[in-house]
Amino acid sequence: MRTARFRRTRRASAVAFVSAVTLTALAACGTSSSDNGGGSEGGGSSDPSAPLDPKTKVTLTIDCMPPAAKAAELKEWKEDVAEFNKTYPNVTIEGRSTPGQCLEPPRFTAMLKAKSQPDVFYTYFTDLPQVLDNDGAADISAYVTDKTVPLLKDIDPNVLGSLKQDGKLYGLPTSNYTMGLLVNRKLFKDAGLDPDAPPRTWDEVRAAAKKIAGLGNGIAGFGEYSAGNTGGWHFTAQMYSVGGEVVDASGKKAAFNNDLGKQVAKNLHAMRWEDDSMGKTQLLQWGDLQKQIATDKLGMFLAAPDDIAYMVQQLGAKYENFGMGPIPGAKNTLAGGNNYMIKKGISGDKIKAAVAWLNFKNLSVGKGQFAWARTKADGLPVGVPQPNFWLGESKTTDDAARVENATMPVANFKTFMDNPVAGKAEPPKAQEVYKVLDNVMSGLLTNKDADIDKLLATAETQVNQVLAHQ
Repeated sequence: MRTARFRRTRRASAVAFVSAVTLTALAACGTSSSDNGGGSEGGGSSDPSAPLDPKTKVTLTIDCMPPAAKAAELKEWKEDVAEFNKTYPNVTIEGRSTPGQCLEPPRFTAMLKAKSQPDVFYTYFTDLPQVLDNDGAADISAYVTDKTVPLLKDIDPNVLGSLKQDGKLYGLPTSNYTMGLLVNRKLFKDAGLDPDAPPRTWDEVRAAAKKIAGLGNGIAGFGEYSAGNTGGWHFTAQMYSVGGEVVDASGKKAAFNNDLGKQVAKNLHAMRWEDDSMGKTQLLQWGDLQKQIATDKLGMFLAAPDDIAYMVQQLGAKYENFGMGPIPGAKNTLAGGNNYMIKKGISGDKIKAAVAWLNFKNLSVGKGQFAWARTKADGLPVGVPQPNFWLGESKTTDDAARVENATMPVANFKTFMDNPVAGKAEPPKAQEVYKVLDNVMSGLLTNKDADIDKLLATAETQVNQVLAHQ
């Protein structure tokens, strides 16, 4: 959903957001054009599965290089380029940096339509259809092997699956996220609750929210979004958590106007109006709940762990005050992430160089974005349990390094980490679907007399209309 050193950002006009927090070097992007073809000077190989020949001479344009305002991240980028060039001295990395938001929606769309994206360009998992509709990304299946990406077998196949269509691979991940229950440890303790054992069911969430709201002083027990597409995003997350769907397997029909959808809706309506445990201020969107929980005015809400780093770095909160548990219900959790794609039409040697760079920068334990000792030394957050796409030995090694270099109490995430929930991707036409479902959430949370059946039925009709225009 957004990105920070991997903060997930949804490509939606009202909610597309890139935090200043860093857990992947990502804060700006370029729109310069790049070479659409040609060969290379020296070296080279006709075999796409072979690693890049160090003699190969190419220049790569890459977007989302950190801007000067992010001094620590930019320092690390430059260090990584220098280290990469020790192995590949003939590859020139030209980073593109634009102050502000890296993946600002209008710029990204215009870039794709004009074919002006850099050789290596940053996207969200949910952007794949848009990129392919614009014929923008190269099929890199033949270039990505255990020779060119040695830890390929240790990358979560579900994450790689988000970058595939019709069996073809179109990108390599930099980060991923899954949602859980973010809690304010102080308020949990004040309410007599155990912050190391966050609620695991929605009934437990409701009971805990009542206790926290009972503290008074304007404190809400549980918070939800209902504007700027974020309400629909979270309604989707709640549907997934109880085993439901928002769009059916065909991708052509709404799937939330049913018993599970009514269960989610009725629970939220009851918490808001019967329990008065969700606060009186509604129509909230991304950033609002973070401010509430960071100032001890909110007990819990659905989020991903990187929200904590954002709140510490941007809102002045303390790491010690937050904890995480798995998403209540735990049938599935909404998942997403970010990646780099490679421009269609560039030379095979450029593709090889791009894969080599992405392998070094984003897919090597102990190097690049996973050089946690360096991250700590540079004053950046270490210990947030995402990106978390490693499996096997790579996961064991990376997890240990995070703990060793942690700048926060990683034990606060233990319940979240020890109880993984299967991730489920966002639905097709996600932003348009979320916009419709905002109306469901806002109706539930602002109208005591809301007609739940009517809200869901109306949204179903509207979502079906959205899906019919794919």
